[in-house]
Amino acid sequence: MSQERIRWSQKSLSDLVAYFHGEIEPALRRAGHETGKPPTYQDLLETGNGGIQYALREHHDRTLREFFVEDVGLTEEDDTESSIPTDDEGVQEEIDAYLHALATRKDLAESTIRTRRYRLKTYVDLYLDYHGEASFVDAVQDESNRTAEIQRNLDVFDHMHQEFAASSCVKYHGAVSAFYEHLLRRSKAAFNPVRDFTDEYDWRVGEPDNPALSPAQVSRLVDAVETPAEEIVVYALCAWGLRRGEVASLHSSQLDLSGSEAVIHFDDGRKNGPGSVSVLYGRPILEDRVALLGERSHWNGYLLPSGAAASGHVTGQTVQNRFQRICERSDVRVRGETPVSKMGRRFWYSTYSAVVEDLVTGIEGVAADQGSADASVVLANYVSQEKQRELRRNAMRERLAAAFDGQNRDDAHSDHRI
Repeated sequence: MSQERIRWSQKSLSDLVAYFHGEIEPALRRAGHETGKPPTYQDLLETGNGGIQYALREHHDRTLREFFVEDVGLTEEDDTESSIPTDDEGVQEEIDAYLHALATRKDLAESTIRTRRYRLKTYVDLYLDYHGEASFVDAVQDESNRTAEIQRNLDVFDHMHQEFAASSCVKYHGAVSAFYEHLLRRSKAAFNPVRDFTDEYDWRVGEPDNPALSPAQVSRLVDAVETPAEEIVVYALCAWGLRRGEVASLHSSQLDLSGSEAVIHFDDGRKNGPGSVSVLYGRPILEDRVALLGERSHWNGYLLPSGAAASGHVTGQTVQNRFQRICERSDVRVRGETPVSKMGRRFWYSTYSAVVEDLVTGIEGVAADQGSADASVVLANYVSQEKQRELRRNAMRERLAAAFDGQNRDDAHSDHRI
């Protein structure tokens, strides 16, 4: 391990991959951790490499799992041929046959095959989330299904467009389109429903994909809200770090308001995230919303209910539209354009990352006294998990309060750039 503090933020994605193979993997092996599959965050923290999580999230729009599976090429134990998330045997068989063809006819590396499988698994998982079944192999065999199947796939890629980096969207689209082209070559499909999707989206690669709102811009959004529903949108995205789909479907049954700290639970887990979210700031907003809606005689429990939707709640696109109207009303721009909802969520992640970096920096003096090369090692070994959690949360509350209470308005009218 280098005797200097690791400058995670200065490393490119390829630098991080090389650093994993050259430094992190040997350190994990020396510490007795199992290698060959994705390490946990705790594994990384114990070897002084916890900072990689925040560099991936902040600078490369990656979760640890995405990085280790897609970029490094590691695989989890259950990442086998039988793990495509569908009960449709036709889909399972065709994906297996496609990957087998890649391995035997194109002689692709095992890590490349694993990456293709991972991307197709993600696609199938999202398709199931939106449509409840994954019978898309049968659907593309009949030309009469073209219009409907294109729309079904647009639903899936709309989600990717909002939640993934542009570079990731390009990769997922390439993997899915290649699978459909395989079916076409085998005369098992009449059309490729995603073939022209690169013309549908502005997936510009080579520039930062997910800029964050600044604290000053969040302050302006708070000032500009006109209804309790709009207030929930701003707080849920920027103060609680939820995805727009999670905001749209937020239900009172997910809320635990009994303790000193409000918690939002996600019983089925969250994609690339924890199963619960602590409300570190804005609890009164949440409580007031529940109380207001609770006065209705036929409230269905959703915090953003919709009588017109079969689901009983608004859609993610509606959340997006409301967020953008607030941005337009408050004259907030990012790179000269109206921000999208994920930039609000990105503010939460950027703020949290800064808090963690400050925590590590603040303990560097102790690290030097202990003769440690990396402050995060001292943080892991000498500061209890409970104390770390307390420090992070207190600092996060202070930063969120500064933004939402309007203490960062000096650059409020600026066109925030990353």
